[in-house]
Amino acid sequence: MSGLDRLEFVKPADIEGRSFEIIGQELGERKLDPENELVIKRVIHTTADFEYADTLTFSPHATTIGVDAFKAGTSIVTDTKMAQAGINKRVLGRFGGTVHNFISDEETVARAKERGLTRSAISMERAAELNEPLVFAIGNAPTALVRLYEMLRAGQMEKPALIIGVPVGFVNVVESKELIMELDVPYIVARGRKGGSNVAAAICNALLYLASGNERS
Repeated sequence: MSGLDRLEFVKPADIEGRSFEIIGQELGERKLDPENELVIKRVIHTTADFEYADTLTFSPHATTIGVDAFKAGTSIVTDTKMAQAGINKRVLGRFGGTVHNFISDEETVARAKERGLTRSAISMERAAELNEPLVFAIGNAPTALVRLYEMLRAGQMEKPALIIGVPVGFVNVVESKELIMELDVPYIVARGRKGGSNVAAAICNALLYLASGNERS
């Protein structure tokens, strides 16, 4: 039997559905919290990493809070262009929301250089100036989470609807996520070193699809 003969034929429109079937099969008898199940499965679908079934951590009713926020037209702030690109802006726009990203703005670059901070940290300050309800989707920069923590503790910004804290890496990644979980703010956090911009976008999309009444897209 050739390698091609071992391939499973799936119509293009059915690939995502088949992927979720496989995820369900591999999870086996494991029971996920029904409120958070679709978010977890969407992240596994994006990463093919079943460890997220253990490491994704939700504050009470964070999924419902995020869904309600998007239904009300809440916008998203990301720390990377990659996360911004991965979010389904068509669905978000249907509710009246948009995606903000300040990482490459000239003002962000200038402030970061002047103060010796990362552009991601300055981007959080720029976001706080928007003066509107926000969901933060942080998939790369722990410095963004640390700056959010500092500003919220100091009362320098309005409490966001939700913080998605899933940066990936080694330096201050674990610690920054733990800081977010100390705040009185709804959160979805990937404990440990794993995460990424694709994970942040996947969580946003899962919430958006739930908000639209469609579990897939």
